[in-house]
Amino acid sequence: MTTPSSTSTATATRRKTLVTGAALLGVLGMPAIVRAQAGPNIRIGYWPIAAGLPFYTAVELGYFKEAGLNVEVLKFAGAQQIMEGMLADRCDGSANGTGSGNIAVGELAAPGSFKIFCANPSNVKNVLDQVIVPVASTAKIMADLKGKRIGSGPGIQNVTLAKTVLERGGATGATVVELPIGQHIAALAAGQLDGAYTLEPTGTIGRLNGTTRVLEAGVISRYVLGDPMAPWFGGSASLTSSFIKKHPAETKKFITAYGKGVTYVRTKAVEARQYLKGYTAIEGALTSEVPLAAYTMYNEFTPADVAHFQKFFDLFFERGIFASRLMVDSMLYKG
Repeated sequence: MTTPSSTSTATATRRKTLVTGAALLGVLGMPAIVRAQAGPNIRIGYWPIAAGLPFYTAVELGYFKEAGLNVEVLKFAGAQQIMEGMLADRCDGSANGTGSGNIAVGELAAPGSFKIFCANPSNVKNVLDQVIVPVASTAKIMADLKGKRIGSGPGIQNVTLAKTVLERGGATGATVVELPIGQHIAALAAGQLDGAYTLEPTGTIGRLNGTTRVLEAGVISRYVLGDPMAPWFGGSASLTSSFIKKHPAETKKFITAYGKGVTYVRTKAVEARQYLKGYTAIEGALTSEVPLAAYTMYNEFTPADVAHFQKFFDLFFERGIFASRLMVDSMLYKG
């Protein structure tokens, strides 16, 4: 895997120049390496959570390579850093699992900068979000976390949602502590936290190693959207508008290849789960235990989906995080 500053052997292989149409190269009389370098290097940031599975799958199954694309895989510690990387032109896009709210903050800072082409809705059935507690905790309901120290992932989206869930769940007076998601289980096991608003695969890892348990899952749908089955479009795959404008052909190829990853996850979830390994903290047989989010491509959004997505964005406006109301529809890729 890669980080913005380091590259593993596995991803170094993926970073190799990808070439399509060997026969065409022969016709053009051009060395393969020259033709390969002509295409843009598409830098995609991801956060190591289960929701990024379509991207991991598309990389591992070679869908981008088949499309003749050079895709660079960049691992970030938090979704906010991915958004900041896109604004600073260190990243061309984000994989699913990158906080939609984080992307929206960037959009408000630089209007017209981001286009969402796939979002990952979750709820009490397609679980991504949850509140977990130490396995020995006496907490039975959210209100039992009153006055406690509760962890959340880093960034404005995670912190805002954690505070909202706790408040609306009756856990008044709780203190929210930002902590990288990979440290949630250890902090709970060490007694440094009394609970954590976290994202899969954290809950599964803690449950299987016997250190934590899920207090409640699908908490955003219930406490923010008001319906446990409502789709929470908490994470999104996106591209920068500048990349789309500069590379329209590659954009369409990239989104099509990404869509193949989505289809694979939808139709072959059992097989796809293996690709969580190396991208998230869960490996081997444990991958079969992780609940999966759903996925909605840009051309699959219904009016009801957009309305639920908008309600999520409106929370940030109501709480003063967004200086103005941001309309979801304006950020959706139109094809």
